[in-house]
Amino acid sequence: MIFRLMLFALTIAMGLPAHADETITVGGARAVLIKPHGTTKGSLILMAGGNGRLDISAGGEIGSLKGNQLVRTRHAYAARGFAVLVPDATIDVATAVKYMRGIARPVTLAGTSRGTQRAAEGIAHGARPDRLVLTSGFLSPQSGPDRSVIALLGSPGLLPRTLVIHHRHDGCRFTSPAGVEPFLKWSGGRARVVWLDGGTAEGNPCQARGHHGFNGIDGEVVNAVAAFAR
Repeated sequence: MIFRLMLFALTIAMGLPAHADETITVGGARAVLIKPHGTTKGSLILMAGGNGRLDISAGGEIGSLKGNQLVRTRHAYAARGFAVLVPDATIDVATAVKYMRGIARPVTLAGTSRGTQRAAEGIAHGARPDRLVLTSGFLSPQSGPDRSVIALLGSPGLLPRTLVIHHRHDGCRFTSPAGVEPFLKWSGGRARVVWLDGGTAEGNPCQARGHHGFNGIDGEVVNAVAAFAR
C-alpha cells in the first residue's frame, strides 16, 4: 500500500498519466479512454487532424499522429478532471457522444484541423455534444480550398455552444485566419473565438510543428479548452 502511494505521488510529480490509457471499442472503432482521479468535471472527445488514423493498440498505446496537438495533450485534460476519449477517425461520433455522456456531462467535442471536418460531419449526422471546440479549423470558404464546417453543417442551428481557437499566424492554406470572422458571423452568436500568438513554426505549415499545431503554446490551448469545457 505504501509503495502504491509513493508510485502515485511520483507519477503526479513527473506529470505522467496517473491512469493507464484504456483501449475500448465504441461506435465501430477503437478509442483510448482516460478517466481522471476524483471528481469528473465533464467529458472531452478529441478528434485528431490529418487522416485521423491513430493505430491504437490493445494496450491503450497510440501508434500514429502522436504529435497531433489534441493527441499529445490528452493527459493534460485528464489531469484537470476530465474523462477523455481519443478515437480513431472511423468512429460514429453520435455513439461516442452518448457513451461519454454516460460517464460525465457536459460532453465537449473537440476537433483540430481536419478533425474539425469530422466533428462537423458527426454533428450533421446526428451527434449532439453539449459543446464544440474547433482549433485550427476548416471553418468557412475563406479558410481555404476544402470542405468547411459551414458547408458540412449547412445551418448554424446545428451548432452547440462553440469555441474557436486559432493562431493569428496559422500559415496552412486550408485554415487561414481570414476564415474565422466569416464563421463567427455565420454562427449567429453561437460561437466565439480565442486568438493565440507566439510559439515557434517549423517545417510544413499544415503540420503539428507549425503555428497551425500551436507548437510551443500547448498550455494556452489546454487552458482555453478546459475553461470552456467545465
